[in-house]
Amino acid sequence: MPIIYLSPSTQESNPYITGSGSEEYNMNLLADAMVPYLLSNGIRWNRNTPDMTAASSIRQANKGYYDFYLALHSNASGQGEASPVRGVIAFYYPGSADGERAANIFVDNLRNIYPLPDKVRTQATTTLGEVRQPRFPAVLLELGYHDNWSDAYWIENNMDEIAQNLVLSLTEYFGLPFIYPMEPRAGTVRVSYGTLTLRSYPSTYGTVIANMPNGSAVTVYGQWQGWYVVHYGDLVGYASGDYIQLS
Repeated sequence: MPIIYLSPSTQESNPYITGSGSEEYNMNLLADAMVPYLLSNGIRWNRNTPDMTAASSIRQANKGYYDFYLALHSNASGQGEASPVRGVIAFYYPGSADGERAANIFVDNLRNIYPLPDKVRTQATTTLGEVRQPRFPAVLLELGYHDNWSDAYWIENNMDEIAQNLVLSLTEYFGLPFIYPMEPRAGTVRVSYGTLTLRSYPSTYGTVIANMPNGSAVTVYGQWQGWYVVHYGDLVGYASGDYIQLS
């Protein structure tokens, strides 16, 4: 199953014009809102902390292995306290085919929820470290302008919708079905013989991740067409719901 590095902004000095807090504060709220959707879709993640910087986030990510690096930011025009500038930008590194593909997916989906869809676009850049320096495909999202009243209000009041939209894009990028969150349920594997297969995709053609013996304890975070999104120890995958007894 895929694993991403999630890097919400660490720029606490960038205030929202509405007074709701900083860019760091709001992007961390957005990352928090993504968690239930990441869990229900079997996407694992590691995340920076507010005391870090963009540079230390990149260094931490590059010490591990990730399938994708996602940076969450909001923009500023520098045109004064009440900027007229609005829009969403998905930055990617030129020459990164997967980064460009992901940026296009994010943009296509964000156009469905941002109030001005014609102002949602991709942009290649060589200047932003968070798309240039990670060892894996990366996108940096500027989700509106925090010095514009309308954009700041949109971010603050649509956290769940934006979070859902971003995870939807991640599932499209990874080729997975999108699954809405459910209340996490404890479960027990119940097979009369053999083991229950944990797979990378909800299909008998999915790669086998593990074989779970009868009586194995699991946690179920999502359900799709008879398959459960299952956490089994440190492993995450899909297993047939017919052989898991929920508590």
